Amino acid sequence: MVNRVNTLSIYIPKNKMDKNPVERLTKLAKQKERSINYLVVEAIIQYLDREERKSRK
Repeated sequence: MVNRVNTLSIYIPKNKMDKNPVERLTKLAKQKERSINYLVVEAIIQYLDREERKSRK
């Protein structure tokens, strides 16, 4: 059996860098005792759920 891992890389535009997303994620991950990956995946899922609910209306 082959174990495959899906990966996703993101690009943070320069105009968003002033909001310090990586530093903020790192700090929050430590506070929550979670990985940055966990937080990012949770955020994506919440966004998708919200947007999909909007499109069903």
